[in-house]
Amino acid sequence: MEPETPKPSVAVIGAGPAGLMAAEAAAAAGAEVTIHDHMPSPARKLLMAGKSGLNVTHAGPGFAARYGCRPLARLVEAFGPEDVRAWMDGLGQSSFAGSTGRVFPHAMKASPLLRAWLARLDGFGVTLRRRSRWTGWEGTALTFADGTRAAPDATVLALGGASWRRLGSDGAWAALSELAPLTAPFAPSNVGLAVAWSAHMTLHFGAPLKNVALIVGDRTHRGEITLSAKGLEGGGLYPHTPAFRAGARLALDLKPDLTEAQIRDRLERQGKRSAKDRLRRALRLTDAQIALMQEVARPLPADLAPLVKHLPIPHTGLRPMDEAISTAGGLRWDALDESLMLRERPGTFAAGEMLDWEAPTGGWLLTACLATGRHAGEAAAAWALRAPK
Repeated sequence: MEPETPKPSVAVIGAGPAGLMAAEAAAAAGAEVTIHDHMPSPARKLLMAGKSGLNVTHAGPGFAARYGCRPLARLVEAFGPEDVRAWMDGLGQSSFAGSTGRVFPHAMKASPLLRAWLARLDGFGVTLRRRSRWTGWEGTALTFADGTRAAPDATVLALGGASWRRLGSDGAWAALSELAPLTAPFAPSNVGLAVAWSAHMTLHFGAPLKNVALIVGDRTHRGEITLSAKGLEGGGLYPHTPAFRAGARLALDLKPDLTEAQIRDRLERQGKRSAKDRLRRALRLTDAQIALMQEVARPLPADLAPLVKHLPIPHTGLRPMDEAISTAGGLRWDALDESLMLRERPGTFAAGEMLDWEAPTGGWLLTACLATGRHAGEAAAAWALRAPK
């Protein structure tokens, strides 16, 4: 009897959403897949993101165009929001779209989805090696911190970005000699702003600033933000993080539904009351909003209306990368071919947040990880199937 031909082998480095999807796609295509991850358990960032409700994708129009990156948009067009929801249904995890278009599993949390996903991978015969830190290459072989080696027919790198270090995405891979020349520097994305508050603001830390508009350059965007000991936080800031990285300033319109003239008229009706009383009575500003005005513009001017409509916030830039939801920068697109294979290392593919792209919050981040992971996994399996045995 002829000996059985071994299956083509694929190694996946990283057990986040992109890595798990790459493993699923490669195994479904007939490859023998081993996942290596340096953490003791997989998908820790996914589990953390899902604590307050796992936003998987978005049901709004023009989904792929929001990335501003044509190579990535092409991959998301091939595996977009409806495909993500169908994939979830296949795992027994139904989903729903909220009023803003954000899509969540009915279970809301990430843990049921992850359990079903890992069970599917186990059914495909995928091996998950925990606490297995990849350290680079020695010739064509993969090397690991415990001294072991592997020589798969193809490899998918899904090593993540450089935010939330404690959950595994430490960006250390970008220092490897083979990858450093191919990598754009990491930068924080979807993160808060640093502001050096005086002690006067301490009582208001944690207070939300609702129904305000953020003015950044020639853009005005409504969104909620929160005062914190470190500065300002919240989803209202996130669409502007590329501008803040480039040095843009921030101003707030505390009453976006009123004109400056309307605000002035309402304030004048309050007579000779104190500025604080007039702001509270005429405009119903909160104590936190009034404290913010006093913090950045004391002594307050006689005419408060222009300040209410355009309150400059003296921030010192974005908060550190490790506090960011995600990162910009990473492995450059010109280092990859259309299959997401490294041009300088045939048989090695890349996916997920380690690629140089930036996504808005609201489901774009996770969908792109799944789409690129699927594409890289299928391409890696196809390469491995062609590899001489």
